[in-house]
Amino acid sequence: MSSDQFSNKKKSNAFTIMKNDSTDGHGGYGIGAITLENMSSVIVDPNEDKAYVDMGAMHARSDVERRVKFLPDKSVVPNGKLYWIAWVTVEKGQQGGHYYGVAASEIRVDRSIKRAYKSMPEHVNHMDKSLKGKVIVDHMDEHSRKLLGDFLKEFNPELWENSSDELKEAFAD
Repeated sequence: MSSDQFSNKKKSNAFTIMKNDSTDGHGGYGIGAITLENMSSVIVDPNEDKAYVDMGAMHARSDVERRVKFLPDKSVVPNGKLYWIAWVTVEKGQQGGHYYGVAASEIRVDRSIKRAYKSMPEHVNHMDKSLKGKVIVDHMDEHSRKLLGDFLKEFNPELWENSSDELKEAFAD
């Protein structure tokens, strides 16, 4: 088998994220694909007192992530500006649409040296937790958490109103 054939064969078994894929029934190899169609990424920028949706973060291509090299060691960017990427999942329940899960992950960006810190395992775990309806924001600084909570309330008041008490309490003043 040539290296090209091996490479192509190896790629066919790679993990994929599929949209609108029915996984009921066959139970064969590769079952259990996940969908990210109900998830959005919200950038929280405490430096500029704002929060906004940036779907580029779903593929590590948000405005704050561009043109820097990410490293897993926070000490490499001691002067890095703090940002949070909040992974927000929306579901539709009996009462209507609601924020289902929210988990925020830290990044630090130092544009002057074109370096940044991000823990990829943390981001992946937080995306997973958000998809499973968990609320993980207690590790955020108070100002950033308030920015995120205010953004969610204002972005769609109906989604906020229909959300769980646990989620609302996580953002209580």
